[in-house]
Amino acid sequence: MFTAKVQLKSLENSPISFSRYHDTPKDSGKESEKAYEARTWRERCHYNSEGYVYIPPTAIKNCLANIAKYLSEKIEGEGNCKWTKNFKAGILVTDPIELPIIKDKIEGEWLHVPSDGQTGGTKRVMKCFPKIDKWSGEAIIYVVDEKITKEVLERYLKQAGLFVGLGRFRPASGGYYGRFDAKIVSWEKTKN
Repeated sequence: MFTAKVQLKSLENSPISFSRYHDTPKDSGKESEKAYEARTWRERCHYNSEGYVYIPPTAIKNCLANIAKYLSEKIEGEGNCKWTKNFKAGILVTDPIELPIIKDKIEGEWLHVPSDGQTGGTKRVMKCFPKIDKWSGEAIIYVVDEKITKEVLERYLKQAGLFVGLGRFRPASGGYYGRFDAKIVSWEKTKN
């Protein structure tokens, strides 16, 4: 097994935005939907007990699994075997990427969106989504499948940053937010 320390950095004009589900209760029976949205929109962030925003570890892992599926490249010397299963089962990301921003300091982006969250929905409402214009952070990726070399991982990370992205309105969902560049800053052999 290998441990890769990876530096991720947002691309120019590609903020990250979140749309995490929350079930914050209304203040009273008289709070309007607009007032509720204005009070609670920051709850769409992922954040720790100190209030610092983070990118969940599953977002990084799923991003890599999705790019492997998207690229559908064959593993050299293994016939028709592709990288998809190796990235899906052969990597672990267990810790979030903590960003140096507190959720209460985040800017919001108000949008007129379908009320049911489905593209093309007939009823629309105003919602606010947290948005961070520039971001960077460090991820630790455990590479269990030793077919995934440092060079393969870095290439797939770079492609994932361009074609899949992270968060709401990412390229994999038809948007352009959440795109990033990635660089492996350390690669160490570790015990299983």
